[in-house]
Amino acid sequence: MHPGELAASSVDPIAEGESPVPAEARMARPNQVLAIVCVGIVLANLDLFIVNVALPDIARDFRGADLQQLSWILNAYAIVYAALLVFFGRLAERYRRDASFLLGVALFTLSSAACAAATSVGMLVAFRIVQAAGAALMTPTSLGLLLATFPAERRGHAVRTWTAIGGFAAALGPVIGGLLVAWSWRWIFIVNVPIGVFALVIGIRKLPSIPGHAVRRPDAWGALLVTLGVGLLTFGIMSSAEWGWASGATILTLASAVVLLALFVVDCLRSDNPLVDPKLFHIVPFTGAALILAPYSVAFGAMLLSIALWLQEGWGWSGLKAGLTIAPGPFLVPVTSLLVAGPLIARIGQAAVVALGIVLFAGGLIWWALVPGLDPNLPAALVGMTFLGVGVGLAFPTLMGAGTAALPPSSFATGSGVLNMARQTALALGVAIFVAVTGTPGTPAARLVAFEHTWWLMAGLTLACLLPLALLRSPRSHAR
Repeated sequence: MHPGELAASSVDPIAEGESPVPAEARMARPNQVLAIVCVGIVLANLDLFIVNVALPDIARDFRGADLQQLSWILNAYAIVYAALLVFFGRLAERYRRDASFLLGVALFTLSSAACAAATSVGMLVAFRIVQAAGAALMTPTSLGLLLATFPAERRGHAVRTWTAIGGFAAALGPVIGGLLVAWSWRWIFIVNVPIGVFALVIGIRKLPSIPGHAVRRPDAWGALLVTLGVGLLTFGIMSSAEWGWASGATILTLASAVVLLALFVVDCLRSDNPLVDPKLFHIVPFTGAALILAPYSVAFGAMLLSIALWLQEGWGWSGLKAGLTIAPGPFLVPVTSLLVAGPLIARIGQAAVVALGIVLFAGGLIWWALVPGLDPNLPAALVGMTFLGVGVGLAFPTLMGAGTAALPPSSFATGSGVLNMARQTALALGVAIFVAVTGTPGTPAARLVAFEHTWWLMAGLTLACLLPLALLRSPRSHAR
């Protein structure tokens, strides 16, 4: 066996004599499975950002809510989604992947209907938490189904396709949100219901039965630690604009978050059944992908919310016009990933493709910081979104493909869940940093300066993602 295969199999060993890919999965139509699970991942990712454009309308409906309160509609979803991804991924590995996926779709669909009926910000946040739990069950099981039905030589392309479509749905959220808020912000949740019902009906009929592995129950204590830690960290960063960075409340909140997260790390290192198995990080491309995805996703989360709000609050555009202006970026994500990234990877390698995507994404943020200004400027906005869309299309799907390609079959759901956990946690932190940096400026000029500071900061953070790129140049399953 290749040394890398030994390292990969040590992450979550397959019982001797067990087939890595079940017979029914081998007989399934891979592209059919890809189409079905992509419906689920569209639902999960669409709701990450569909709320962004609707926040001003929600604020008007629930009078008195400020940006910090409203941001929890985004961050409660992202934090719970992040924390439960690995927990549910590990739990789902014990049971049939198709049944777990369909359960997640059903939970997400029902909670979406509840979100549409919410009568307060608190109620909406509570239902968003339930919605996030459904999404956290859908995501790792969808990738587990995908990787179990595709042959090894086609998994990289399948993961890039799955990731591109999911990323496209996430970035398309502001566009669809802009269209729907023309009627009511409640439609951004109602639209999930028919999509979810369609996925359930088709999935019950067409998905293959993928049995689980004989693995232990996941660590609920670890999941609780990371949820509370990330939640306090996000709350502390956002509240610093009001409390001040040197205030006792801010220091206490952030210190508590650091302690909880440190306990989570210790639990993972010492537990005989950790929520996140440290052995996963012996796989070099997986580690490299995680180290790049985290800061990259911080910048992505801050970028998408900041641009959606700037177009409406800075330039005074409607949600519909703002969403349509953002549209070129999302549409370029799958086009770039499916038509450009693959040939480029074959020609120059995945590390170089990720580097190009990082540079273009950072260039888009710098463009927004330098060019648009106070006066509405549609051509400048479209150019900025083009840079960002191409950058995302090159970098993000390639990173997910590189990070998951070396995983053993018994860790498909867990490994992909760890990467998505890092991504979703970073998205919440990006929103928190944006809220903290912008504060509550009193004039249009002050608001522009605050937004520009955010874009410069995120551009620098994006360029820092170039540092771990060497890890992606390692052999696919090489372990340190």
